[in-house]
Amino acid sequence: MLLEAIWIGFAFSLGLLVRTIGLPPLIGYLAAGFAITAVSDQIGLPAESTKILEHVAHLGVLLLLFTVGLKLDIRKIIKPEVIGGGLIHFAISCLLMAPALYLLLDISLYTALMLAVALAFSSTVLAAKVLETKRELRAFHGRVAIGILIVQDLIALVVISLAAGTLPSPWALLVFGIPLLRPVLYKLMDASGHDELLLLFGLLLALVIGGYGFELVGLSGELGALVFGAMLANHKRAEELSESLWSIKEFFLVGFFLQIGMGGLPDQQAWVFAVVMVLLLPLKAILFFFLLIFFKLRARSAFLTGISLGNYSEFGLIVASVVLPQWLIPLALTVALSFVVSAPLNRLAHPLYEKLCRRLLPLERNIRHPDEQPVDLGDAEILIMGMGRTGTAAYLHLQDSYRLISMDSDPSKVEAQKGNGINIFFADAEDQVFWQGLNYQKIKAVILSMNDSEAKMIAASKLRQYGFSGVIVSHSMHEDQAEKIRQAGADETYLTMSEAGVGLASHVVARLKT
Repeated sequence: MLLEAIWIGFAFSLGLLVRTIGLPPLIGYLAAGFAITAVSDQIGLPAESTKILEHVAHLGVLLLLFTVGLKLDIRKIIKPEVIGGGLIHFAISCLLMAPALYLLLDISLYTALMLAVALAFSSTVLAAKVLETKRELRAFHGRVAIGILIVQDLIALVVISLAAGTLPSPWALLVFGIPLLRPVLYKLMDASGHDELLLLFGLLLALVIGGYGFELVGLSGELGALVFGAMLANHKRAEELSESLWSIKEFFLVGFFLQIGMGGLPDQQAWVFAVVMVLLLPLKAILFFFLLIFFKLRARSAFLTGISLGNYSEFGLIVASVVLPQWLIPLALTVALSFVVSAPLNRLAHPLYEKLCRRLLPLERNIRHPDEQPVDLGDAEILIMGMGRTGTAAYLHLQDSYRLISMDSDPSKVEAQKGNGINIFFADAEDQVFWQGLNYQKIKAVILSMNDSEAKMIAASKLRQYGFSGVIVSHSMHEDQAEKIRQAGADETYLTMSEAGVGLASHVVARLKT
């Protein structure tokens, strides 16, 4: 009980502290791990404590990758910018970093190469968590970032297998038959209902069948969790399953960040190594930026993707634990410091791009990526931004009376709505260039129905900034957010739950009059 009290106490205290200064709580969890290590001799932590925490951390990573898989469309990952960007960046990073480490650190060429490999990866945990928090996993730059991370994770698995001298079991070939299980998985998910059975179904796939099952045949449990999550990505209740796993996943991920901090206290040489590597982080992001520009991405998408990948990876620690255990503490510190730098940069990525866009836009190629073509509003009278349940309901209510056009930043949702006969296009409301290229002359009203309140504020502000004088109507769950959206330029922002109550009351009145 003492052990759990120490973990929870340190994690909560430092997580709350860093949150008050505008940093993500995960940085506090890293600091908590170092603090626990610093006082472990005095409080006498039991020897098995590290193993318990390691197990908790592993479960957290499995659940995170499973929920990432739930939001993935594999067809969108098999793209030149994803495979090419991931492989070329990895190759260039290793070719540049290995000789430099070999000459500067007076180490063997093999050690230098393995260190370069470990430092070439970007953090799947941090990037996925930040993108998920910002609801950008399905935005174009989010899909590119996650795709590249998957490519890197697969490279890491290959490196670990080769360095450890182990090969997958012949039974591993059975994984190629997993897509045949999709109909069965769909039926099981439908039969699980909406309560605890759905939660247990997700845990079963992520931790047992995906995680432990893949490990039994010599493959990575992380890969297994991701694969089984992706198998359910197109199910209509994938989002519901992801939300049901949210709290459990967040709790176990605290253990992951604590574990990094509890790897040991760094000495002076470790600090010097980590600080120098963190100073090189901008080069990592810049290389991603130019590679993605080469693959026809616009400057905004390349910039946001590069910022998401501008950090060092927990997979680097896994590689080090297998092939370079003596370098584990310096690498753990490097990863931790990269998180400290990368997390606030990701939070400020959109405002930062707006400040730099004039310098970055001239670097774009004249050829546009197929997913980022300019849009034409045609003769539409009303624009609906965000086509979830609220936006779709508004569209269906207005379609017989007005000429409508809608947009969403989720490509799979756009494709599904097109199949339903909806006039919709793919775009991101937080894209500076998107607003500059729109012609509003025939638009009389805009409905803001995106999930994210910040996106609504940006949309309302940009509409007014670029001269739109028509009606802007939005909705919000909370009064304080509603007021901010109105201040940004919306004519009216309705409280969602209040409007639902009014609608219910109206139905009652109508029935009583009949």
